[in-house]
Amino acid sequence: MNAANMVAIVLIIGGILGLVYGDFSYTRETQEAKIGPLELSVKDTETVKVPLWASVGAIVAGGGILLLANKKVSG
Repeated sequence: MNAANMVAIVLIIGGILGLVYGDFSYTRETQEAKIGPLELSVKDTETVKVPLWASVGAIVAGGGILLLANKKVSG
């Protein structure tokens, strides 16, 4: 399996995951203040929404790369 096929498969899987889940969250911890032995921190939860067009575009691009890579090898 060459690099083009690997990239195409990753794009297709990423696009499918984007369609299925639609968004993902992650937690970021920031240090707000440190006064002597006392340390205050804040945990922020961020949510990132994956646009529908990006998911579909990744699937289409991955499929196109797969078709072109296999056609180039065959022909």
